[in-house]
Amino acid sequence: MRILIVEDEPKTGSYLHKGLQESGFTADLARTGPDGLHLALEGDYDLVVLDVMLPGMDGWSVLRRLRERNDVPVLFLTARDDVADRVRGLELGADDYLVKPFAFAELVARIRTLLRRGPVREADMIRIADLEIDVLRHKVTRAGRRIDLTPKEFALLHLLARRPGEVLSRSLIASQVWDMNFDSDTNVVDVAIRRLRAKVDDPWPEKLVHTVRGIGYVMELKA
Repeated sequence: MRILIVEDEPKTGSYLHKGLQESGFTADLARTGPDGLHLALEGDYDLVVLDVMLPGMDGWSVLRRLRERNDVPVLFLTARDDVADRVRGLELGADDYLVKPFAFAELVARIRTLLRRGPVREADMIRIADLEIDVLRHKVTRAGRRIDLTPKEFALLHLLARRPGEVLSRSLIASQVWDMNFDSDTNVVDVAIRRLRAKVDDPWPEKLVHTVRGIGYVMELKA
């Protein structure tokens, strides 16, 4: 099993590399965010151990970019122990989150659990009611009618559709689609939702994109 470690602190990186090798894994070590992202995308890894505070590109951004193209399991290993940080990491697509300082035996146990579980591969086609999304070709139809979307509109629809029935906050949508921190004074998410609804909902009687007041949006077919 091949594991990629993305860790900038020299002693921690060497400790992880040596320990995982001795535990029977093949391990590679990257010391910057850009190097870690490049290796994660180009290498055939079974799991990535990722720090948050990295030079060049933080771990949040590495994971966000990685999830656009790859579903390899990711375990955050970081000193950031706030609940908000843990929630953010998991919402961005991490499979587990372990706080430093850590027990190496626990890290190995978590890694083995994730490897047994394996990646959950995303479907090439997503269907919700009569809406069909061809993920690979970036094509959308509803009731057989082609819907033309901008790249951002497609990214927004894809985010909502791959998590049906789950309420997504405005801050999560902003970070995933626009790679930005949500500012309560901006209405960029709401404007984008209105434009998306005009294309995928307004021409049909059954609505799929719903507002959850004070929280965000959810995609589902309500009875």
